[in-house]
Amino acid sequence: QVQLVESGGGLVQAGGSLRLSCAASGRAFNIYAMGWFRQAPGKVREFVAASTWSGGSTSYADSVRGRFTVSRNNAKNTMYLQMNSLKPEDTAVYYCVTGVSSWDIRQGSESNYWGQGTQVTVSS
Repeated sequence: QVQLVESGGGLVQAGGSLRLSCAASGRAFNIYAMGWFRQAPGKVREFVAASTWSGGSTSYADSVRGRFTVSRNNAKNTMYLQMNSLKPEDTAVYYCVTGVSSWDIRQGSESNYWGQGTQVTVSS
């Protein structure tokens, strides 16, 4: 029903910035929230950020709060993750996700729709 395609990943030096984009297509009912997860090699997938598509609320993992900002362009059906002050420990595959609610996003619910991921590598 919904397809998500990430872009914007790549290589960056510590302290630099990247902006990830995620374009959504297709149609589904009761899709009110979006967000981002990341997974480093040998580690479990972890929550990064979530927001409603309306922009009414946002939430961030403690590890990225103050450095990362989630946003969206509803007219383009696109979500963004602005990443500033990047650290080597931010290196991971980043996945965009959309679902029913911010709770579903944070929980990684099976009902969510997931992108294929984009690699972010931060060098020291």
